[in-house]
Amino acid sequence: MLSIRQLRYFVEIAETGSFSAAAERLFVAQSALSRQIKEMESRLNTPLFERTARQPRLTAAGEAFYPRARDLLIELGKASDMATQVGTGQLGTLRLSHSSTVPLSGRLLNAISGYLDHCPGVSMEIVKLSSEAQLEALAEGRLDVGLLRLPVLRQREGVSIVPLFSERLLLAVPPTHPLAIHHPEQAIDLAQLKDEAFISIPHPQRGGLSYLSAELCMRQGFFPRAARVVSRKTTQLQLIQAGFGIALLPESMRDIAPANIRFLPLADPDCQSTVALAFAQNPTALVQQFTQHFTQSCASFCGNSADPAPSRDLR
Repeated sequence: MLSIRQLRYFVEIAETGSFSAAAERLFVAQSALSRQIKEMESRLNTPLFERTARQPRLTAAGEAFYPRARDLLIELGKASDMATQVGTGQLGTLRLSHSSTVPLSGRLLNAISGYLDHCPGVSMEIVKLSSEAQLEALAEGRLDVGLLRLPVLRQREGVSIVPLFSERLLLAVPPTHPLAIHHPEQAIDLAQLKDEAFISIPHPQRGGLSYLSAELCMRQGFFPRAARVVSRKTTQLQLIQAGFGIALLPESMRDIAPANIRFLPLADPDCQSTVALAFAQNPTALVQQFTQHFTQSCASFCGNSADPAPSRDLR
């Protein structure tokens, strides 16, 4: 069996036209190089070079062997580069999911774009899943990274969560709502919303934005009254626009909201929502590369972002 070293020696001699020049470029002794070529010829049972007084010339067998040997070394180099890129997270397909209340716009879209520019060998598959579904998919290896809103109620073993940034919550109302007409710039107290119909109420086994909204309302002594039509998905924007009710929504959802929905400030400074990054413990190099770049990018994009917290195993 021929060795890679022998192939490299043979190709170098064929391209330089000299044993001495090849030895110099390969940083080996000419005697060692000659010995390897003789061993090759012995294994192939045919000479590859005609040794002349001036310079070696390829034999007919050498002429036939050279392009294939060269191509083998090129392909080996490509395979080696690919293995290195995969092993260092520079190549592959990243499976990312986000919840419906974490729109891929603004700072998040900038962070994704910056990551893909930094890693041109990586492609990305993006789907939309609830926070709980993301954690399940991460635990089962069907997903690489998730973007969700805290809090999470149904935790999964072996899944790490890193808070990325917090953003203020706003009161989203239809354009004809009295608060939008008479108090368009006034900060709203949550207690004023006691009799309002909310188009998003919490699921008994799910956390996220609806759970946080209900918790904030309960601090003011009431549980959100459900509208006749409710949703925890992006469709709640259309429900608000149609006048079915109101909702507490993160500021980033203004990026994808219909133009005539009114967003009003809230007086309570605790009306904040946190976006977090979730991924399996013992992540691949691809996931490690993404999470490192993504958390740093989000921190740089967000003037009000919290410092990325240490990842923790949710058990």
